[in-house]
Amino acid sequence: MFFLLIKVLSRRDGKFSSQHIHDSQAMRDRGIHCVMDQDREMRHKSRFAVSEKSK
Repeated sequence: MFFLLIKVLSRRDGKFSSQHIHDSQAMRDRGIHCVMDQDREMRHKSRFAVSEKSK
């Protein structure tokens, strides 16, 4: 916890870069998506897929 506190205090704007897969250019270049996006793509491609409920 001490090292995390030091890292937070040492940031000028107090923000960290995003750790999500969809925010990484290298992952997008390789065609890697998050699990939720991959599941959504497969549901649209398959005629046997169960449709999603709208929220």
